[in-house]
Amino acid sequence: MTAPLQMVQTDVSQPMTADVVVIGGGIVGVFTGYYLALRGLKVVLLEKGRIGAEQSSRNWGWCRQQNRDERELPIATKSLELWERFAAETGEDTGFSRCGLLYLSNDDIEIEKWARWRDFAKAAGVVTKMLDSREASERGRQTGRAWKGGVFSATDGTADPSRAAPAVARAIMKLGGTVLQSCAARGVETSGGRLSAVVTEKGTIRTPIAIMAGGAWASSFCHQLGIRFPQATIRSSIMSVTAGSDVLPEALHTSQVSVTRHGAGYRLAITGRGRVDPTLQQMRFAPQFLPMFLRRWRVLAPGGLEGWRSGHETLRRWTFDRPTPMERMRVLDPRPDAGTIALTRRRAVALLPALARSRVIAEWGGYIDSTPDGVPGIGEVGSIPGFILAAGFSGHGFGIGPGAGHMIADIATGQTPIVDPCPYQPERFMSSVWGKVADF
Repeated sequence: MTAPLQMVQTDVSQPMTADVVVIGGGIVGVFTGYYLALRGLKVVLLEKGRIGAEQSSRNWGWCRQQNRDERELPIATKSLELWERFAAETGEDTGFSRCGLLYLSNDDIEIEKWARWRDFAKAAGVVTKMLDSREASERGRQTGRAWKGGVFSATDGTADPSRAAPAVARAIMKLGGTVLQSCAARGVETSGGRLSAVVTEKGTIRTPIAIMAGGAWASSFCHQLGIRFPQATIRSSIMSVTAGSDVLPEALHTSQVSVTRHGAGYRLAITGRGRVDPTLQQMRFAPQFLPMFLRRWRVLAPGGLEGWRSGHETLRRWTFDRPTPMERMRVLDPRPDAGTIALTRRRAVALLPALARSRVIAEWGGYIDSTPDGVPGIGEVGSIPGFILAAGFSGHGFGIGPGAGHMIADIATGQTPIVDPCPYQPERFMSSVWGKVADF
């Protein structure tokens, strides 16, 4: 069983030229392509496997401002507006709804942390409601227990990971853009010191701009171009169960487990829990990621050979005339961790007893691409003018996908970015010192 995902019929012929080529058909890539096509550019979007088949369909589906790192809060706020606007502009259904996100806790330290974030967010114009014990217990009445406190973020919401990326891909094609599945980008060509083409398994596309939105594959692709982009992947495990007839919260987070409704079922997951599958790339960037790993040692555990076999973190060089690791592994579909799945199920039933009557629909693993500071790298790479990086979203990419795509399109077309792009500049990783590690 794997994560549910809508099929989307896409183009089969590869154009010879494009104004912009977007590499990667996840949520960031498709929204980037959409906002470029909306401006009348000739866009080609390349996906080595299926649209949205990797982390963009394997996440919770949360679209939140609550508890965002201060560097990501502006783009999160813009993204909520854009999720709504996309449906109005296109008629496509991503499953987005401002259903509100509910956080419950019996930990005084956690509640105080949420209160501090509330005070910070208020200055940024974001309103979130702290819940006292009575209010938290009432909102969480389906748990059948008392709570010390919580948060209700009424303007936040969710979108459906199984529908979102395919819906945006269809919108690109309606605008005249080209979307290709099962078509891997093998590399880029330059002329006069600038990017001049993208080479795919089907041939060459002449273009002055390429955008790398390849998720977990971004670092190994950059390595081929002599670009050092520190990235590590965490293997997460998620499951979905039937909803039944009980009325449960649309989206509920606790330290033990988080529960999100999508259609006729619920996605269940444990925040931050994952496996670190050792690879040569992991070893190469280990010093940069040590602070993050130490901070999360309670929820991260050593993995196995899944990452090695998948090939997404290879350090070997490939050539344009032979199949690359992306063509041998069209879709990253790692096995979920059995222990995590069992624990998730037990915790979910303990939290919401009504789920004891539910049945398992699916369970799956996914690779979350992370940066050392937990904030993505977005911007043009100085060593190859015309090459724009957009990766390392650290588990936040789905919710901020529309804002990120809009900002990337702004950068590519020389327009004033929708939010300040400075906190995302990839050059910050070229130094031995980074800013604070994001709280996620």
